[in-house]
Formats: sequence, C-alpha cells, structure tokens
Amino acid sequence: MAHPAARRRSNRRLWLAYAASCLLAWGLFVAAGTEFDRGFDPFWLAAYQATTTLWAPMLLGVAVWPLARALHASRLPSSATVGLHALAALGFALVWQAAEYALNGLLFGVEHAEAVLLAGGVWRTIWGLVVYAAIATAFTAVLQARSARSAAVATAQAESALAKAELAAISGKLNPHFLFNTLNSLIALTRKDPAEAEAALLRFSTMLRYVLDTQRGAEDRVSLADELAFLRDYLALEALRLGPRLRVDWQIDATVLNDELPPLTLQPLVENSVLHGVAPRRGGGSVTISARRNGLNRGLDLCVADDGPGCDPALFDDPPTPGQRRGIGLAALRKRFSLDYEGRARLRIRTAPGAGFRVDLWIPQT
Repeated sequence: MAHPAARRRSNRRLWLAYAASCLLAWGLFVAAGTEFDRGFDPFWLAAYQATTTLWAPMLLGVAVWPLARALHASRLPSSATVGLHALAALGFALVWQAAEYALNGLLFGVEHAEAVLLAGGVWRTIWGLVVYAAIATAFTAVLQARSARSAAVATAQAESALAKAELAAISGKLNPHFLFNTLNSLIALTRKDPAEAEAALLRFSTMLRYVLDTQRGAEDRVSLADELAFLRDYLALEALRLGPRLRVDWQIDATVLNDELPPLTLQPLVENSVLHGVAPRRGGGSVTISARRNGLNRGLDLCVADDGPGCDPALFDDPPTPGQRRGIGLAALRKRFSLDYEGRARLRIRTAPGAGFRVDLWIPQT
C-alpha cells in the first residue's frame, strides 16, 4: 500500500493533469470556433459556446474517477467491466444532456431548451459516449500504471528481503567438520600441553566472536586486516591437527589492509584448500594467500591457492551431479557476490588434474 503522502501527491498530479486536459480541450474548442479576421467579438462568442458546451462533461468527468477505481479494484471479468462502463457511458451522455437542458432553460426559457435538445440530442448522446470513453480510458490507464508500479515495488521489496535472507544464510558459517576436528584436537592437547590448549581455546573463542559479530547484518563489511586475523587463528587451529604438514605462504600487501570485504570471504576458500589439497596427502601441502591492489581499477585482488591434486575445471562449468563434491563455499561465495555486489565482484577458478587449485577474487572498493 502506498504511503498516504505519496498517494496524495499522486492524486494531486492526477487532478492537475485532468484540469490541464480540460483547459486544452476548451482552448481547442475556442480556437476552432473563432474567426480571427472579424475581431474579438467572434472570440468571445466562441468562448461562450465552449464554456456552455463543455462545463457539464468536465464536471461529470470527475465522477468517472471513483467509478473507474471501483471497477478496477473489483476484479470482475472483462465482459462485465465493459458492460458496466457501457451503462455508465450512456448515463454520462444522458446527464450531460439533462444538465445542458437545465442551463438553457434557466438562461433562455424552456422552449429554447427543448429546441436545442431535439436538434442535437442524437449527436450529444454520441459525443457523450465518446467523451466518457476517453475519460474512463485515461483514468483506467492511470490506475493500471499505479498497480504496475505497486507490483514492481512489492517485487523489489520481496527480492531485497530474499537477497538479505540469502546473504544472512550464506554469511557467518563455519564448517561443522572443522568445529568437530578442532574440539577433538583441543581435547587431545589438554592432556599433552595445557598451556598451549589454553592459548588455542582463546583463539577458538576469538573466532567464534568474529563469526557472531559478522552475523549482525548480511551486508556488513570488515577490513581485510580483521579477516586475515581471523584466518590466522583458523589456520593455527588447523595446525594443531596437521602439524608441519600444513605450510602457509602469506603474500599480503600492507597497503590493502584497510580495504573492505564481506566477512568470512577467505575462510571457506582456505578451508577448501586445507581439506582437499593438504589433509589427504601424506606429505601435506602448502596454501598461498595473497592480497594486493589492482593496478587498473584500484579494486582488491585476493587469491587462495594450494599445490594439491587439483581437478578437472569442467566440473565447475556445469551443474553438479548428485553426490559430486565441489569444495566448501565456492557456490555460496558466487551467490553471495551476485547478491552483495550486484554482479560486479568477480571469482575465477584455475585448476587442472595434478596442477593444484586456485581461486582469484576481485572485490570493488568504493
């Protein structure tokens, strides 16, 4: 439903347009009946004739608006709506003639009024039908435009609500397997090194606090420095399980640490590399995390790569088959970028069997 102030503004514009249309019709009627080469007398006569002829349909046209609005809102079949408009058009023409008859009788007497009615009754009826049709069509067009605009606004609001819900669902997730493995590692560590276990628990609580803070709003932004601090805690906990098998290469340009990005953008990609590129291999593997300024568009370039077994890149071109695993967070991240940045952010996957796995991100900076 439109806001009352907006509805009042819309109605004001409607009646200003109606008044302007009436004035235009009156001016055209006067221009058509004026013989300018005979001086001002024909002009005043034409103005008089235009006023006495058009005053009734102009006033009656105002009454067409509530009728058109009621029929528009009634959701009646088209045939019933057309029939009711036809009856209203006939009534419009008859009331128009009755109003002219009353005015002529008041000004010139009943005999003159009857003579005018008999002389132009048929044509006045036809003109009444035509004028009603024009006014009703214009009002119906306005009502349909309002309905279309309201529907568009409702659709946009629904899409916005859906996008925010999807972003909220995508944001702020930690893989349950990671939580399970971390808790098991912490339990084992408490027996071997209580001090290290305490430090690990502090890292874990910091991570959970970060996740909870970023769930306050789906459109939140965090600095790259905060995202990397969270990532370092995450990798430190993974190192409890993997030990020296997990090797991390940080390639971070200090000039981009204050750049903003959606929270938990990098963690799913790093987790994917750890899960598929490092953990399954006896000798482990390395994960490279880089961040730098894009020299052309000044956006933020991010990269997460591993030296694991890689996979066929064609797997990411087609919809996944049932049971096929494509890695944690890739589909969610693509969906998130399409919603959060309206398709401006970019994600590119580079992989091949035996050639590792790499994800390049570009995030615009305002």
